[in-house]
Amino acid sequence: MTDPGVLVLAGTPIGHAEDASPALLTALTEADVIAAEDTRRFRDLCRRLAINPTATVVSFFDGNEGGRVAALIDHLEAGRRVVVVSDAGMPAVSDPGYRLVAAAADAGIRVTAVPGPSAVLTALAVSGLPTDRFCFEGFLPRKGGERRARLAGLAAEPRTMVFFEAPHRLAVFLADAEAALGADRRAVVCRELTKTYEEVRRGTLAELRGWAEGEVRGELTVVVEGAQVSGDPEGALAAVQAAVASGQRLSEAVAEVAAAHGVPRRQLYDAALKSRGER
Repeated sequence: MTDPGVLVLAGTPIGHAEDASPALLTALTEADVIAAEDTRRFRDLCRRLAINPTATVVSFFDGNEGGRVAALIDHLEAGRRVVVVSDAGMPAVSDPGYRLVAAAADAGIRVTAVPGPSAVLTALAVSGLPTDRFCFEGFLPRKGGERRARLAGLAAEPRTMVFFEAPHRLAVFLADAEAALGADRRAVVCRELTKTYEEVRRGTLAELRGWAEGEVRGELTVVVEGAQVSGDPEGALAAVQAAVASGQRLSEAVAEVAAAHGVPRRQLYDAALKSRGER
């Protein structure tokens, strides 16, 4: 019996080709089959990377993913190495790949990944908003009513939120977000990350909505501040001070008390340091 192959999810550069890792080059040159979101863009990437994979290349995008899975599983069960690449970033994250991974897992086929650049984490890292807890919401529904309902459901979400959006819908998205989350909620629009015309624009939702009413181009990732959790900051600080006095580490005390009192952990930590004269 032939040993099954391996399914590889390969992260590709979100901007400059120079960001490609040696592991990505190896994965592409050693593949038997490459499932590419856009075969033309994939061949352009290979040209920029100066490689010439010998694998069979098939298209693999949202519209045909369901119909491609069975054939790709056949390749894997025949012992072949199948590599999945999206146009940019990590496959299966708002890109094709999830259905194939689920089918491979059900069939007992090994699934691995070549890590690479991620617009989600890159935008979060440069945003200046809290990064200790976050959630990824991807593209919201295009229909206005469904989009507004999703945003309304996120109004009390305390974690930093990351969204993808198309340039021609950015102003409408920000207007809906402003209405659902509040005009003063902080947000960051990251445009063309790691590319020549990269731009990171920070402001409130109201400020960014006004800016976005002009012409905005390029690939966009939007990071929005989470809701401030109401609680008892003074009582929480007193509880932290008491816990530290009894021998508990400051970071542990802050984490426990913040959860119990419903106050932001970073805010409580800063207040505790200030009370000790360390800030």
